[in-house]
Amino acid sequence: MAYNKKDLLSKAKEAIEKHKLFFVEDVVAFLPCAKPTFYEYFPAESNELNELKELLEKNRVELKVSMRSKWYKSNSPALQMALMKLISTPEELKKLAM
Repeated sequence: MAYNKKDLLSKAKEAIEKHKLFFVEDVVAFLPCAKPTFYEYFPAESNELNELKELLEKNRVELKVSMRSKWYKSNSPALQMALMKLISTPEELKKLAM
């Protein structure tokens, strides 16, 4: 079956935004084509695939920022310790490990 490259790209972008996807494999699952077909239309390092990867990275960054904000506001010691480990300097990490 022949696919329209522009339609596949449009559907991929729509799926990324609508479902807040993080991985290329997830994008392929929402498209009406098989994985080999997807990579045939959008080979590694193609502008289109890079564009999709940028959208996926944007979703990941937004989620990380949101989670860290929730951890900061949380009263849970485990979440506060996890955040501290993420933002600590190497010297502070060493002290936390003692």
